[in-house]
Amino acid sequence: MTNSILAKIREEEFSKFLERAKKNDRFVVKGDKIRLSGDFYEKQHRIALKNYEIINPERIEEYIALGGYFSLEKVLFDLGSDKTIDIIKKSNLRGRGGAGFPAGRKWESAAGVESDVKYVICNADEGDPGAYMDRSILEGDPHSVIEGMIIAGKSIGSNYGYVYVRAEYPKAVTMLKEAIKQAKSYNLLGENILGSGFDFDLKIRLGAGAFVCGEGTALIQSIEGKRGMPQAKVYRTYEKGLFDKPTIINNVETFANIAQIIEKGSDWFKSIGTEDSSGTKVFALVGKVVNAGLVEVPMGTTINEIVYEIGGGIPDGKKVKAVQTGGPSGGCIPPNLFDTKVDFISLEEIGSIMGSGGMVVMDEDDCMVDIAKFFMDFTVDESCGKCTPCRIGNKRVLEILEKITIGQGDMNDLDLLKDLCTVITDSSLCGLGKTATTPVISSMHYFIDEYKEHILEQKCRASVCRDLLQYYVMYDCIGCGICKRKCPVDAITGSPKQRHEINRETCIKCNACLDACPVKAIIRK
Repeated sequence: MTNSILAKIREEEFSKFLERAKKNDRFVVKGDKIRLSGDFYEKQHRIALKNYEIINPERIEEYIALGGYFSLEKVLFDLGSDKTIDIIKKSNLRGRGGAGFPAGRKWESAAGVESDVKYVICNADEGDPGAYMDRSILEGDPHSVIEGMIIAGKSIGSNYGYVYVRAEYPKAVTMLKEAIKQAKSYNLLGENILGSGFDFDLKIRLGAGAFVCGEGTALIQSIEGKRGMPQAKVYRTYEKGLFDKPTIINNVETFANIAQIIEKGSDWFKSIGTEDSSGTKVFALVGKVVNAGLVEVPMGTTINEIVYEIGGGIPDGKKVKAVQTGGPSGGCIPPNLFDTKVDFISLEEIGSIMGSGGMVVMDEDDCMVDIAKFFMDFTVDESCGKCTPCRIGNKRVLEILEKITIGQGDMNDLDLLKDLCTVITDSSLCGLGKTATTPVISSMHYFIDEYKEHILEQKCRASVCRDLLQYYVMYDCIGCGICKRKCPVDAITGSPKQRHEINRETCIKCNACLDACPVKAIIRK
């Protein structure tokens, strides 16, 4: 097997692939460029998702036909370690897993450490509610991640890699296993890759679904067979990481960008996005939006453009209330800030974060206090419990939010929430604890009126907090008795053809009467 195998496969496969694409209505073919058809895709700029939904991920030949593994060949035979790292550094590729640390600097640091063994880890422990960017790349284009990892290994002097992926992603695991098998069959992985003398072995490690294992030190503990709990960062992982050896950790999307940066150059990548945040970012656009799905746009694209031009706006004529970015560690952004650019710095300036790429759209039917409670409930459940601020403090925050949503809060609770959030952020051990209260802080900052309404008026304007709801029978009631018969607790009284009444002490607020009334004479507020 020689390095000419790639050119041979591309020559055999590309023209066939192009012809198939031209006959498929799902694709738009211009010259030798292929993209998915439709307005949803036209406004995107796909780099990490370049091959997603275009190639058959079970055929390595299609990946090679569209340029796959040629960047690896270039690194092995032309560039070498130093030049490769220089390209990644100059591209200003920042980690897409949340922290945004420059990938090139991380690689350079690891390359400079002398060690007999080094490791490359792909963090695929995607756990944000509603996020599925990493899963989709692994399922739809696993070779882009494998190629990026091998290039990283060559760059830092590592011969061993691990993909840490949660076991709840069975299809992603299956695709990864098949991709590794096929890469080895073409001598693109394993010993003496393409006859270059470079060896790189890749293994998969399954996580049990602990959200905290997305944090680097906890992830390393898990791979080593220990309980996944964050550690104090006495050393950087590039100094002492997995098995106390130099280690670099990047997430799926970061690795998926590497091959194209090597192919097209650092200047090309830097020409996309903003000065501080180069390239594109993949978002899982979910929630109250017409076109939900994976969206990849240049850094610096505004929230408005993503939600309205790509996402198609809010369904059913509803009004948008907020967009939450960054998963359970991100902030809730009101509509008056939708002109904010989506990049690392701009989002931090308004109290949110980029995170790994979750983007949840909320409309007028969402209660911001309830949203904050939802994310805090998630974080409390996922805390490893190692440090007191996260284990105890976040539980107290959740209890106060629960108190407010059932109508038992007072104004002193708002001050207590602010103080607790500050202490937890300043004193937690890892990133989970330090950012856990961001949804609370941001929602209180931008939507404080809703908190006050819950406390002072015993009112939830979105009619979400059940304990604050009241049901009323209006004068339109025709006395048909249907609501009375449907009520499971006999809370409705009234004579035939007379306006009925609801006993609020007995009512369990189940909506049965509201749904049953044929003339819509029952209202909830």
